Amino acid sequence: MSSGSTLAFTGGSLLARGDLARVALAVHDSEAHRRGELVLLIDADTGREFDIDLSGTREEIAARHASPDAPDADATAGGEAADAPRRRGRPRLGVVGREVTLLPRHWAWLEQQRGGASATLRRLVDAARKASEGGEARRRAQDRTQRLMSALAGDLPGFEEAARALYACDGTAFERETAAWPVDVRSVAREFAADAFAADA
Repeated sequence: MSSGSTLAFTGGSLLARGDLARVALAVHDSEAHRRGELVLLIDADTGREFDIDLSGTREEIAARHASPDAPDADATAGGEAADAPRRRGRPRLGVVGREVTLLPRHWAWLEQQRGGASATLRRLVDAARKASEGGEARRRAQDRTQRLMSALAGDLPGFEEAARALYACDGTAFERETAAWPVDVRSVAREFAADAFAADA
């Protein structure tokens, strides 16, 4: 799912999809908005519903919801100019020094490892992060899909069963329970859920 993507739904139909400014203009110009119908906006990155200000002219709406400008390419993280002279010596690697409290037997083991205590701790942390990435990605995708379904399909038949199938990573049951949903709702829900099932795999 592309970062910053927004979905606009009305009456179970997908009204617009894309960057926020484009979707805001599409909603502003829509018959549904002119008739005062409910339009749901969903953040595709999180699955959360949100509201926007559609007052003013089209130009004002576009400017209000435009993506923020990228940071100045000439600035560095430290606030120094990019063309500042490079200092002599060992380059900074982004290492942050903090206190770690361990038992004597832990320190004794670390000091015997290749590269010393600091290098060993970094390797252990990286290994633990890699091992947990799959589970965390699955959970994020499941939660995002659940939020989307709650906003769009909370009153539809099969919602609770679909939610259980989502968290059970049962793609077959999920497709069965969403089969009777409106086409656009079903399509987007399955798209989001596919990310959850893929993360599990």
